[in-house]
Amino acid sequence: MQIAEIDEAGRRPADPSIEDGAGLAVRATGLVKAFGRHRAVDGIDLAVRPGEIFGVLGPNGAGKTTMLRMLATLLRIDAGRAEIFGVDVAANPHVIRQLVGVTGQYASVDENLTARENLWLFARLQGIASRRARRLAADLLARFGLEEAADKPIAQFSGGMRRRLDLAASLISTPPLIFLDEPTTGLDPRTRGQMWKTIRGLVADGCTVLLTTQYLDEADQLADRVAVIDRGRKVAEGAPEELKTTVGNSTLQLVLTEPGQAAEAVPVLRRVLGSDPVLSPEQGRMNVALEKADLAADALIALRTAGVSISSVSVAKPSLDEVFLALTGHGTGEDDETGKGEPR
Repeated sequence: MQIAEIDEAGRRPADPSIEDGAGLAVRATGLVKAFGRHRAVDGIDLAVRPGEIFGVLGPNGAGKTTMLRMLATLLRIDAGRAEIFGVDVAANPHVIRQLVGVTGQYASVDENLTARENLWLFARLQGIASRRARRLAADLLARFGLEEAADKPIAQFSGGMRRRLDLAASLISTPPLIFLDEPTTGLDPRTRGQMWKTIRGLVADGCTVLLTTQYLDEADQLADRVAVIDRGRKVAEGAPEELKTTVGNSTLQLVLTEPGQAAEAVPVLRRVLGSDPVLSPEQGRMNVALEKADLAADALIALRTAGVSISSVSVAKPSLDEVFLALTGHGTGEDDETGKGEPR
């Protein structure tokens, strides 16, 4: 197989098949990774288009991180095939590492160095001349709003500053594809919003982003398309709005006064609305799809007649929460019991 040469910046020459949308940034078929008898990744297919933010959504233990590490050549692929911009991952790992930047869940920076020194070191390790490495570090510090902290020890950085520095380090070689593994885990809401803005900026500059997350709102806000992963398998894929329509045009959201009455409420809602409610991890809360929003009144009357007390009620468009619960039967915060102790 012929492999396109990589320029000094780490980019491949323009590929007409990719430019017109016929090519893919990531193509994976039947990916499998096993740890002993446990399959952390069990036959996953992916197709990521150039220039999009593709989200991989799933709970802890679903196999998201393991899959990402396989695509980044950090774990051997046990079965299946993966390509990055047409380059086979297993056969050409050194080429793949020039095509991707990776930001993991945990800071990869050196605590004993400043932000400027860290970026300079990463650049030098990638073979960039010292003078150019200094210029590149300065440019990245400015781009990620870290100029004022450039010469401070990393130990003085907040969690959000460390994540931004990690992301800056992954862009040293200006890769066309960036893997972000749960990029906002542990960040406060304001800092998460800043990271979202930064990620959108990367795509605006021409990058493709593949990110994993267990935050439903993050996938909803950022991703052009989402793959839902559970217990090592892909259970759904599509644009967030497309996935939401699978659970109805609107959703009746109920909180029972007595959570123990859920067993009485379920058959009533099934009879009136023709579909089973999805029980939320929050005790006493349930969501049920509505073909028409005005059917909510019929459901409430039937619940009152059955003696089921409601503490709050609302009708809204479906969210990814409802989609995930309907697909998997549990929330994104729940571990897969069969995968405890295995890599994620």
